[in-house]
Amino acid sequence: MSSEVPEKYHFPQEEEKILATWKRIDAFQTSLRMSEGRPEYSFFDGPPFASGLPHYGHFLPGTIKDIVTRYFHMQGYHIARRFGWDTHGLPIEHEIDKTLKITNRKQIYEMGIDKYNEHCRSIVMRYSTEWRRMVERMGRWIDMDNDYKTLNPSFMESVWWVFKQLFEKGLVYRGVKVMPFSTACCTPLSNFESNQNFQRVQDPAIIVTFPLVEEPDTSLIAWTTTPWTLPSNLALCVNPEQDYVKIREAQGAKTWILMEARLSEFYKTPEEYEVLERFKGSALLGKQYVPLFDYFVDKVPTAFRIMCDTYVTSDSGTGVVHCAPYFGEDDSRVCRAHGIISKHGPIVCPIDDVGCFTNEVPDYEGLYIKEADKRIIARLKTEGRLVSASTVWHNYPFCWRSETPLIYKAVPSWFINVESLRERMLAANDETRWVPAHIKEGRFRNWLAEARDWAVSRNRFWGTPLPLWVSEDFKEVVCVGSIEELKELSGVEVTDLHRDKIDHITIPSRQGKGTLHRIEEVFDCWFESGSMPYAQLHYPFENQEEFERRFPADFIAEGVDQTRGWFYTLTVLGTALFGKCPFKNLICHGLVLAEDGRKMSKHLKNYPEPSTVIDLYGADALRLYLINSPVVRSENLRFKLEGVQSILKQVLLPWYNGFRFFHQNALRYQKKHGSFQRDAACAHGSENVMDRWILSSVSSLIEFTAQEMGAYRLYTVVPRLLKFLDDLTNWYVRFNRKRLKGSHGAAEWLTALSTLCEVVFCISCTMAPFTPFLTEFMYQHMRPFLPPEEQALESIHFHPMPQPTSSDVRIEQAMERMQAVILTGRSLREKARVSLKFPLHRCTVLHRDAQLLEDVRGLAPYIMDQLNVREVVCSEPGQVIEYQCTVDRKRLGRRLRGELRKVAQAVEQLSRDEIERFVETGAITVCGHELDKEDLKITSKFRGQANVLDASDPATDMIVALDITLDEDLRSEGLARTLVNRVQKLRKAAGLALEDRVEVFCATQSAALRQTMESKAAFIAEILHQSLLPLAAKPAHQVVIATAEDKAGIEDVTLALTRMGVDFPESILGDAAVDRKIRVVLPTMNYNTLCAGPEVLRVRIDEQDYELTRGVHWFPSTQARLDATRA
Repeated sequence: MSSEVPEKYHFPQEEEKILATWKRIDAFQTSLRMSEGRPEYSFFDGPPFASGLPHYGHFLPGTIKDIVTRYFHMQGYHIARRFGWDTHGLPIEHEIDKTLKITNRKQIYEMGIDKYNEHCRSIVMRYSTEWRRMVERMGRWIDMDNDYKTLNPSFMESVWWVFKQLFEKGLVYRGVKVMPFSTACCTPLSNFESNQNFQRVQDPAIIVTFPLVEEPDTSLIAWTTTPWTLPSNLALCVNPEQDYVKIREAQGAKTWILMEARLSEFYKTPEEYEVLERFKGSALLGKQYVPLFDYFVDKVPTAFRIMCDTYVTSDSGTGVVHCAPYFGEDDSRVCRAHGIISKHGPIVCPIDDVGCFTNEVPDYEGLYIKEADKRIIARLKTEGRLVSASTVWHNYPFCWRSETPLIYKAVPSWFINVESLRERMLAANDETRWVPAHIKEGRFRNWLAEARDWAVSRNRFWGTPLPLWVSEDFKEVVCVGSIEELKELSGVEVTDLHRDKIDHITIPSRQGKGTLHRIEEVFDCWFESGSMPYAQLHYPFENQEEFERRFPADFIAEGVDQTRGWFYTLTVLGTALFGKCPFKNLICHGLVLAEDGRKMSKHLKNYPEPSTVIDLYGADALRLYLINSPVVRSENLRFKLEGVQSILKQVLLPWYNGFRFFHQNALRYQKKHGSFQRDAACAHGSENVMDRWILSSVSSLIEFTAQEMGAYRLYTVVPRLLKFLDDLTNWYVRFNRKRLKGSHGAAEWLTALSTLCEVVFCISCTMAPFTPFLTEFMYQHMRPFLPPEEQALESIHFHPMPQPTSSDVRIEQAMERMQAVILTGRSLREKARVSLKFPLHRCTVLHRDAQLLEDVRGLAPYIMDQLNVREVVCSEPGQVIEYQCTVDRKRLGRRLRGELRKVAQAVEQLSRDEIERFVETGAITVCGHELDKEDLKITSKFRGQANVLDASDPATDMIVALDITLDEDLRSEGLARTLVNRVQKLRKAAGLALEDRVEVFCATQSAALRQTMESKAAFIAEILHQSLLPLAAKPAHQVVIATAEDKAGIEDVTLALTRMGVDFPESILGDAAVDRKIRVVLPTMNYNTLCAGPEVLRVRIDEQDYELTRGVHWFPSTQARLDATRA
């Protein structure tokens, strides 16, 4: 027999017990063994860094992945789920640099790369224990014992293989390119990394002069927010198609050239300047100007000329752009196009890797660029080249790891020729499904269409080294694709591929160039994560068959920020290697932010600790909160603790209470009738309309879930699941409490319980992927009620997903209409402040649709019960409805303009027949204007008695009206119901079960309440299954269980509950002394034995025997005594 389900359920504690159960039965691995031989479902897990603690941004994708993989496992697939770790790259190095106070590369070389890498290795799995604990605590099933790590030699070797494939396809080249550069991390970043962290900052904004060589008194003026780039200025750029002007300021003799469209930004009125000449920007092409500084005059003889390009805009600055081609992408492009710089020409980049000036600019040598800004501005002012100096707030890219400003800087790098793959990537992307689709078709497609060559090399130490050995002149390049190939080429055998293990290895030149040395760079860690489909399996060196079965993956999921990260690198490498994306289906979620809308920050402490939230509300509540939010639709979520709490109170607790109600009554049935077992045939054979509805609803839900989960639309599935739970707990169980308690006989009891059992089992299986803990708890308590073959399965997660049976659309529609009537009626009661305990005479439902009215009429008994009305009347509106029609002024105002007032007046004067025709057809012509349902607002009002309230249900257009007149009989019944409710609450407070028999005593000073207790005595007794007894009649020896006094909401009343006990007439045997002793002795005897004994009871008192007859000398209850007295 199943054990009792506790009244109070502590979700976090029970979840810990479930975790212990899963551990005891090795649930996850058991499920994998059970699914061997089934069709394969492939899943790739993007690797997080283990150097930081897990947070909500990890829990969200983890929950999505767990839900999808659990679901498809239960749908009959075998799904290997393997956890991975990103263990290389800037996040690790940055931590070590901070710990060891390393500020430049020289310090690392002095320490030794081997020691530096050992420090990095020591922290990569620093939080792995906490990660495992939190992943398991969230209920996620994934293999963390057979995990993959990007630092493993097998993983690194596959990365080498991937790179060699690209190299052999001619997709790898070395070049100098202006790239985002982190001076804190001393390394370039990829373009998608630089777009991850924009911050609002204040920078200097200055305007400087560039006098023309041919007209020294005339200067172009240019605006910049990076004064530190001015020593490297080599050209100016204007827009050839825009108008430019030469002006003379009214105050002084200065002559400037700038874009005409920008004049208003610098001068308040035209009187402040005189336009001397107007011309197109193209007229300035090729003109020379006087440089600001002379550091590179001799180095770049082609410099200090004016160029033209349309990238110069009219929305900022002066329309004249200062160009430092080795510190800006557009600057570099335009200068190269105009011959200012060339591929093999000198490089003007006087900034080192930590952002300080080199000896090429001796005046500022060793100064950090931001520190140099002030000195440069001061010098320009002294030399008369500064027009103005101010500051500006703007968005600027920051390093995503060090939180320091990035610069754009020319660096030599190794590139993947991604631009040549654009069309193939777009075609591969078309074959995938993204949820939501607009991310694929918009943001990601645009990114692919404009994809630029990918700089995959990093001037760092802790990472997978680029497997390139080169000659001194870089003319001979050997790409190594495996450990074995390295051994063949060098004669050296290695087991680790990190820099400190292979940098010393050389390869003899095959072109007579002496010895080839490995280049210093390591891979961008995004190249490693993009290689995970291959490297996690050590492909192609091992597991070729397994890889071919699982590639591409059926499913992946990460945040929207990965459109320029992991999703992108997967697509680049998959397309380059195999001509396809490495995934078929992708869920792209939004970001989890702090409640204030900012990024979650440990420093700001602007979010609750995840472990605290789980300890308070449990993992199921957190999971359901995350996936029932806009974040699953790729929107952002502002995390609120109250949201998790709301899920617990409004969803999980009612669901649990509904399950407990089923379980209690199944045990009661089992106790009374010997056994109870899940019987689908019995459930589906029910003729009860509520049974048929809930069975049809669960079948529709299962079918809908299969359809939507197959399309990976979790954001449609979860609301539907929650809606069904509401239908189950707040409608089906509430409407059928008496049947489920056995009040309608054994046959109906069994049918109702079988129906509820079937529904609870199906919804538990369907919800299992979403709330794995609570459904497991329910399953374990349901197992004794299941057939033997189902009982044998130790976990609900071993069960197959239930399949839909037959759905009845008509009955589901009828129930929706009934629900609409009830909800509207409840709203009207609240508006009138009439409690549901007080019955009303009538509920009227009006609609033109005869079928709708028939549906409502057929379910009228339920409406009467739930709204506590004595009659439900259904009819067409007829003349009892008044209509009011008005225009939507906001919508029509733009269209009708001056005609709006005339049309509005005409609409308000429409006749009843005209409005009804409009309601039917959806169109009407007023004052020559065609109007539709979007243009007009129609409100209806019930025309009847003064005490009738009405409202319209927007979904069905039904009008529901309640007669809220309360006569004496209705008031009396309302008081009786209120009194019954107080008794029931007192029983609950006393912890009494349904079977526990007590006597209820009541006293009141209210004449109205005494009148109600007399007139409604039968009504009260029918509900309570017992009568209320006068408190004055309570025997002194009766044990009081609970008492309550109520002086609000109901007339002044005192209630007392006592245990069942014997009672006596005023005189028992006529001898006061003996009577007194009998009153003491009998209550000490076992009550059940006493009541089950003979009619005549023999007792011995003071050595004398007495015969006491039940119903004469003693009574089994006060009720029995009072009944006998009245008789």
